[in-house]
Amino acid sequence: MIDADTCEWLVGDGGRAWLARAAELTGTAVQRAARLRRELSAERTAAVLGQLELRERARAKFLAADRLFFQAVPLEQATDQAIAEYKARRFDRFDRVSDLCCGIGGDLMSLATKSQTIGLDRDPAVTVFAQANLNALGRPGQVATMDFTPEAVAADAWHIDPDRRPAGRRTTHLEIHEPRPDLIEQLFARHPHGAIKLAPATDLPLAWSTAAEREWISRAGECKQQVVWFGDLSQGAGQVRATLLARALDTPADRAVLATVAGPPSMELPHAAAIGRYVLEPDAAVLAADLAGHLAKQHSLAAITPGIAYLTGDYAVADPALACFEVLESMPYRPARLAAWLKERHIGRLEIKKRGVTEDPAKVRKLLRVDGDNAATILLLPVARSVTAIIARRTAARDEQP
Repeated sequence: MIDADTCEWLVGDGGRAWLARAAELTGTAVQRAARLRRELSAERTAAVLGQLELRERARAKFLAADRLFFQAVPLEQATDQAIAEYKARRFDRFDRVSDLCCGIGGDLMSLATKSQTIGLDRDPAVTVFAQANLNALGRPGQVATMDFTPEAVAADAWHIDPDRRPAGRRTTHLEIHEPRPDLIEQLFARHPHGAIKLAPATDLPLAWSTAAEREWISRAGECKQQVVWFGDLSQGAGQVRATLLARALDTPADRAVLATVAGPPSMELPHAAAIGRYVLEPDAAVLAADLAGHLAKQHSLAAITPGIAYLTGDYAVADPALACFEVLESMPYRPARLAAWLKERHIGRLEIKKRGVTEDPAKVRKLLRVDGDNAATILLLPVARSVTAIIARRTAARDEQP
């Protein structure tokens, strides 16, 4: 972490000029650092080179990464641009929005496209960067350095990202987050329209689950966050939703949502009598929201094993919320037998997935030691108290279900 004074220098004309010069340097990191040290202090040299490295990493999250400013942990915690833009659309009806615990501005930058936005954070270094990021994108908004208090918020709606690492280690226990849940409750008692960004696995107090809508959001197959929507931001008290977003950051808004699954969670999954022609795996957001039962009912699927999220059926299903695999063979998991089966069919390019078993996919790959140009997916799961290997291939077939 760099201090606030160095951050101020970095976002100013001098720092920006050095960032541009350093970006053109060639050679090893040591050689580039030595060239900068001829005119810069060790601290500023480290800040410039570190910022260029962070911008490289940030390209996976922000299209304008080369113009923005980052710190390592806040970048890791920041909402990526695709998710932030999706979330910000719910705030369009509000004139004034506060982004609390805003960090470097992952959500703030998108919220500021439509609303008069104020960002708050207690870390003076990240607030410097958050303001610089708004300015770099030409978006109105102010960022202030202050501790969160419910009384300090003056907005029509709010978004908050509580610190999940107050003691240095990430936690999903809400009572350990900062601000604490009781302070957040005081906030929505004063201002009822708000959203809380949480880790996917975070449990909520029963009162929150009843009063709010919970949404799990995934991108590129990974569940990124859980959002708790209150007041007029909610689309239904007690509603549970899983939303899948397109992989590309620059996907137009009208095509950004690939699929949405909504309804009450924990719908019971029927148990399949046997493995069908196809195996289907729900998206991570669907699993986090406990909505796999809705997909099973919609597509007439059943669970291969109770409690394990591999579904099966006799028809291919084209649904973005389900990865579809055509079954080639299934057998008890015995590495030697499996390797022989793969070798006979020249299958050497393997994707190995597992649920409910202790086998390590990396170790399984080493045990198989197969060569060949053909590809397949191996799914490992418990069936009837033993480990079964399903050999399959991914399919992009049209929905064949009658």
